[in-house]
Amino acid sequence: MNPSARSPLAAGPSTLGPTGHSAPVPPGPTARLLAGWYATGRPAALPDHLRRYGPPPFTGRPAGPLVQAVEAAGLTGRGGAGFPTARKLRAVAERRGRAVVVVNAMESEPASRKDEFLLAVAPHLVLDGAVLAADAVGADVVHVCLPRTRAAQYRQLAAALDERRRARLDPVPLRLHALPHAYVSSESTSLVRWLSGGPARPQGGPPRSHERGVARRPTLVDNAETLAHLALIARHGPGWFRQAGPRDEPGTTLVTVSGAVAAPGVLEVSLGTPLGMLLDHAGGAAESLRAVLLGGYAGTWLPAEYLRTPLARHDLAALGAAPGAGVLIALPQSACGLRETARMLGYLAAHSARQCGPCRFGLPAVAGDFAALAAGRADPDLLPRLHRRTGLLPDRGACRHPDGAARLAASALRVFADDVGRHLTHGACPAAHQPPLLAVPPATPPEAWR
Repeated sequence: MNPSARSPLAAGPSTLGPTGHSAPVPPGPTARLLAGWYATGRPAALPDHLRRYGPPPFTGRPAGPLVQAVEAAGLTGRGGAGFPTARKLRAVAERRGRAVVVVNAMESEPASRKDEFLLAVAPHLVLDGAVLAADAVGADVVHVCLPRTRAAQYRQLAAALDERRRARLDPVPLRLHALPHAYVSSESTSLVRWLSGGPARPQGGPPRSHERGVARRPTLVDNAETLAHLALIARHGPGWFRQAGPRDEPGTTLVTVSGAVAAPGVLEVSLGTPLGMLLDHAGGAAESLRAVLLGGYAGTWLPAEYLRTPLARHDLAALGAAPGAGVLIALPQSACGLRETARMLGYLAAHSARQCGPCRFGLPAVAGDFAALAAGRADPDLLPRLHRRTGLLPDRGACRHPDGAARLAASALRVFADDVGRHLTHGACPAAHQPPLLAVPPATPPEAWR
């Protein structure tokens, strides 16, 4: 059987949703979050959702059975950091005062479409998870945050919230918000800051959101996919959740696969699935591959010989990589990895919050050096300067944005070392003069932060 479930999407720069396929590909045993989509071939309205899952199993007991079940399940965040979800729930539940829950559906990583697709086909699974989390931490409101660039999805989700209100399904109000779209606006403190009346920029430094978040109240911020998993754990229990994935990293996850593959899209796979198998489930490589980018623009380039590596933090850590935002981009032999990396770094530099030295000066300097390297305009001091500047970015910023850019740049210098030498001595390679392969957005600063 096929050990993954795939959405019939093309992972490109435009807004995506279910396409006109007459019937989805039959799901494998790991179709959980996407099970309703594969069973019906259409997005789940509230009646469909209730027939499949029933109403959310509220307990009315903060820090009670649900937190214990999530802890036993071993659920970790699916937004990038991989923090244990039960620990976040308990940290908020143990604070004094009424809490706030925030659904982070910003998905500011340009190469990711997983949360967008999940909300398109199973919105009520995410919303169930949000109200169940509110029940578990003693919150009296849920804020759902989307980027303003997804106007159609905002309307769809507003209709889903209306369905729930008419059905009197939720014990707390759910409020939908459209936030400015920037790479750093999906950082948890950016959401807290915006919901509190400020700009959608990372806060940096204490207090943490669980201590004093939205309106100075204890706040739980969780990724949309994470909350959908929580909703299933509440219904089926931790033992069921652990039937997929390795023992030390259980469950399924959504991954957006793009680049040089025959059928790019969003996959649901068990954690621990080899990277090469993810490409196979996306139709296989469209041509011979040189490398893959794992984790998105803040991720890590890996040579193609590492495609047998499992999608699991323990295995990837040995390679200096992590699943990140659930992104896998296939780079063919015919593309220039230095040029594609330079384009990503230019975008990351343009989308920094410009609140600290590494974002205001260090990241643009690294992006500029990398652009010169990719174009073959290198001077003799460029490579040592680039290594030095890249090494100075991590652990110095107000948020982790410079760290991700440094990780991307350092991995590109390592994986494409042969190209670096050729660009330094002979100018840009022929591939650098071809049309770009990856759909990197323009390197223009965000229009607004509020």
